[in-house]
Amino acid sequence: MSIVGDVQPAPARRAGPQVVPMGARGVRWAAVVASSVSVAMIGAGMVLTFADRRLVPVRLVAWDFPDVLSQLVNAAGVVVGFVLASRRPRNPIGWLFLVAGLSLGLGNLSNAYAVHALVVVPDWPAGRLSGWLSNWVWMLALAMLAFLFLLFPTGRLRSRRWRPAAWFTAGAFAVITATQLVAATWHWDDPISNPAQSSPLVNAMYLLMLATLVVAVAAVVTRFVLAAGDERLQLKWFAAAAVLLIAALVASSVDSSPVTNLLQGVAFACLWTAIAVAVLKYRLYDIDRIISRVLAYAIVTGLLVALYAGLVVLATRVLSFHTPLAVSASTLAAAGLFSPLRRRVQEVVDRRFNRAQYDADQTVAAFSARLNDAVELDAVRDDLAGVVHQALAPAHVTVWLSGP
Repeated sequence: MSIVGDVQPAPARRAGPQVVPMGARGVRWAAVVASSVSVAMIGAGMVLTFADRRLVPVRLVAWDFPDVLSQLVNAAGVVVGFVLASRRPRNPIGWLFLVAGLSLGLGNLSNAYAVHALVVVPDWPAGRLSGWLSNWVWMLALAMLAFLFLLFPTGRLRSRRWRPAAWFTAGAFAVITATQLVAATWHWDDPISNPAQSSPLVNAMYLLMLATLVVAVAAVVTRFVLAAGDERLQLKWFAAAAVLLIAALVASSVDSSPVTNLLQGVAFACLWTAIAVAVLKYRLYDIDRIISRVLAYAIVTGLLVALYAGLVVLATRVLSFHTPLAVSASTLAAAGLFSPLRRRVQEVVDRRFNRAQYDADQTVAAFSARLNDAVELDAVRDDLAGVVHQALAPAHVTVWLSGP
């Protein structure tokens, strides 16, 4: 007996080479050029900063683990932008990534060149121009981030009601960028000391920028609350990566160490990857399984660590067993409880975060229990078809019975 779903045959491919339209070819080349220039500028800025790291004051050279990691994260964002722009050219999300990559790459390279031309080799040309450019061009990346939140994941505003928010974001960042540009121009003679960052007017503009980011995040939250179907799954990918990023940022703010900085960089890379998966709609339905597994193992790990620490304290402090046997017994107890505790926690987590899989497993388990007492073939066939419809929701089910 076998079950056959309603599967449509794939259309036959025409023989001969496939012709790529000129418009699609131009879009692909634009994505290639933008991403290549961004990565080249990021790499050149890193090389120049590495060369000058011992020749200039520490405050002028950003060459430590967090700074290098941030440049690698920026390069990862450029790669994501290239993939999205070449695969989904009509969705502006990929192009926002590429514009942000160009802004960050130009800012990094211009800052490194300004330090080299004004401090290391004062005879090099365009040093002040590079420093002036590095003091305001990075604002474009923040503007692209705000619009990414407004347009994610469809590339369009959720409704016309959000048009004022988009106009507010565009106008606010235009004012902010103009203010930063004027401040950078005011300090043209000494651009690398970065005095424009402490201007009262610039600080007021930072508050305006924070307001725009709050509006953009509110757009994502509103979409998530009201979304359904594939869009909700897309936003689940984004939300899961955002929670991971927030946790990494909190850990890094509490204790800034190479480990927390590495976790922060990985979290940013996971956010870019989640955005790419959501926009490309690649394996969207795996997000529920991923969330449930991560939560289950995190809860189990926390419980076992607490249990292990409690047993060790009980054995060594309360019962005064200061031998390796107490630690070994605690380890064996925690290891023995891992599998049953994981199964129980996984069931509870699936019931909340992976409900479809949980309901399907319960349906199949109930059918298996009924199958032990079934004797009529027609009843088994009808029950089997009903279980398949309930668990998998196929468009069509056919049951084939083999002869004796």
